[in-house]
Parts: sequence; structure tokens; C-alpha cells
Amino acid sequence: MNGLKGSTLLLTGGTGSFGQHFVRTALARWDPAAIRVYSRDELKQSEMAQSLHDDRVRFFLGDVRDLDRLRRAVAGTDIVIHAAALKQVPACEYNPFEAVKTNILGTQNVAEACIDAGVRKAISLSTDKAVSPANLYGATKLCAEKLFIQANVYSGKRPTRFSCVRYGNVVGSRGSVVPLFRDQVALGELTVTDQRMTRFWISLDQAVEFVAGCLGKMRGGEVFVPKIPSMKVVDLAAAIAPGLPVRFTGIRPGEKLHELLLTAEEARRTLDAGYAYLVQPEHPFWDVAAAAGAAPVAEDFVYSSDRNPAWLDVSTLREMLQPAASRDVVSAPAP
Repeated sequence: MNGLKGSTLLLTGGTGSFGQHFVRTALARWDPAAIRVYSRDELKQSEMAQSLHDDRVRFFLGDVRDLDRLRRAVAGTDIVIHAAALKQVPACEYNPFEAVKTNILGTQNVAEACIDAGVRKAISLSTDKAVSPANLYGATKLCAEKLFIQANVYSGKRPTRFSCVRYGNVVGSRGSVVPLFRDQVALGELTVTDQRMTRFWISLDQAVEFVAGCLGKMRGGEVFVPKIPSMKVVDLAAAIAPGLPVRFTGIRPGEKLHELLLTAEEARRTLDAGYAYLVQPEHPFWDVAAAAGAAPVAEDFVYSSDRNPAWLDVSTLREMLQPAASRDVVSAPAP
């Protein structure tokens, strides 16, 4: 994380839940020279600028689909964090061409702009939905991962290195089940698709810390997977609205009972680094040095939300939701 001091950063999707929290944390703790927030919503940018009052933050209107605009925005940056995506599963299913343009072609544009500008490090945010995808959103994020990792080939002898981080549901982020459950409290019941459903869970604080840490550790070509706990969706419902009835509606198209962060196929090239799992590139582009103290995982290792040794119970979930609620209030105008 010390590598962020004095650096110029650009965040695509910078007015989203992650982007806003990363900007605030970086300004408070890591002393960057400048942060460029790249997104397509002028209102969110305006509200974010008013809440920050920091001249180190610059706002660039633009879409990741626009390569020329990206090239202008990326010029002169040291680090790029690619967080822009269409991520609502039903919306991506109904508008598949748009999901492909943003999540796949947009990621290619980010990679090309980084190479052309000589950016030192670029890291892309991925999701457990990209592992053995069951819906179009997951499929586009899988493609985005592949594109970003393989962009190291296109970089060649240029300095730019690309890596990804892959994690699960973020507590309280826009579009997550937490705001949905809170809205449903007034209706007198919560809706859950299936009683057995489990998910990986990570807070915004943890996500920001993890990405910043991976920027310091990355050599290029890795997919970083944090060790995070699982939770049962029914336990989350009980934490948000204890005693409120729950109605089970059935699994929706493209939805899984349990999510995966690592498959057995990836296990053959995955290292356990203690703080995280490191998925090494399938076709190394140069001699990738193993992380100090990292050891290969078992060949049949699978990291799934239902077989995770770490779990959050109702009381712990309730504790996690308190700071998340406070952050939602602070950042509500801009996500």
C-alpha cells in the first residue's frame, strides 16, 4: 500500500460503492498525488465532489466503451483500478449486448489504454459469479478476467502489468440483498429464493484494503482471491429483521444455491499465500516468482460458499451491518 503514496490513480466506475470508499480511504490514509474518478454519471460526480472537498480528486466524464476518451483519461497515471461494470443479473440477461459492450469490450479498452499510456499497474475487480458462470453477467466477468490477465502478453516489454482480484458479495453495496431486505421490512415480510442458499461475504473496508494490498504485491498475471467467510441468506434475513416472516420464492434463472471462488481446475495453479489464494496465469508470460511462503493447494481443492470453514452467524452479521449502514448514509448521494 505504500506504493500508492505520491502516485496518480484512475478508477473506472469511481462513483460506485467500491470506488467512493476507495477514494475516501486513499485520501485519508495513503497520500496519493491525485485520484481520477472516471464514470458516466455527471450527477454522481457532482455530489461526490461536493462531499469530498479535496483538490487531489479530478472527475472525468466518460464510458469504458469509449477508447479515445479512456486514453485521454489514463494518460499520465501510474495505477488504474478497473471497477466499472454492468452487474445486475436480470438487467444483463435482458440487455445482453449492453453487458458485453461494457463488461467485455470495455475491459479490453481499459487494458489497451493502460498499455498505450505506460501505466505501471492495472488491477480489475472480478466476482465469484465469474467462476463456472450460470448467467450472462458471470460469463462477461469471466471473459473480462481472461482479457485482463492475457493483456500482459500485449504489454510485452512495456512496463504495464495486469492482475485481477476476485471476491464475493459486498456488504451493503448498491443492488445487494441488504438494501432489498431493508426495504422489505416495511412490507411485513422478507423474500428469499431458497432456504439453503449461501454466499461469500466481504465488507467495503475489507474489499478496499484487499485491493490496495494486492496492488503492492502484484507482479502481473495473478488472480487474487481473499479468504473470506460465508453466510446463509436466511441468517442475514434474521440479522436484519429478527422475527419477521420469510417467504421462499424459488431460485431465479441464472442463480446458484452456492457460489464458487476457486474450482478444482484452477487448483492446479493456485498458491495459498496465507492472506489469500493466488491463481497463477495458465500460460506464464515470464518467470512468475512464487509469493514468499506460499504453497500449492491440494489438487482437488475447491473454494465454495457451502464448504467454507469460516462462517458468519446472525449476531456477527448484525454487527457487520451497523458500520455498513453508516457508510450507506454517508455515501448515499453518489454511488
